[in-house]
Amino acid sequence: MWLVVSDSHDNMLMLKKISDLISKKNITHIFHCGDFVAPFTLPLLIRDGVEFFGVFGNNDGERLLLREKSRNRIFPSPHELEVAGKRVAMFHEPYLLESVAQSGVYDFVFYGHTHEVDIRRVGDTLIVNPGESCGYLTGKATVVLLDPKTGSTELLEIR
Repeated sequence: MWLVVSDSHDNMLMLKKISDLISKKNITHIFHCGDFVAPFTLPLLIRDGVEFFGVFGNNDGERLLLREKSRNRIFPSPHELEVAGKRVAMFHEPYLLESVAQSGVYDFVFYGHTHEVDIRRVGDTLIVNPGESCGYLTGKATVVLLDPKTGSTELLEIR
């Protein structure tokens, strides 16, 4: 199972709950769409045996240390990768989101920044914005579980 997260904004309480969720839900891959804010949050997300991928957001100031603490797994946005035979595009800000999705090149497009949940298909491409995992703007801390084989998603509210 994959976990898509965004906009954690140093909320350690929610990150601890997400860390527990990683263990309980047998998460194999984590995709963080930016706005970690500080490197001290990363130990709650990065662990042995779980693949981690991230992109920088507009509030990520300590990029060198974030990159170092992530074992060089956080990249400038946009970033594309192939995971388990699936083509993935990751963004923080959704620049050219619709064009990228309509291209048909990617199986999944993950993004953040808006703090609003967006889960939909454009052709064969699944777009996922998990909303905000911090809960600061909307009052709801959310993440998305994704089965990469079936493309099924589950929006989870972290409480």
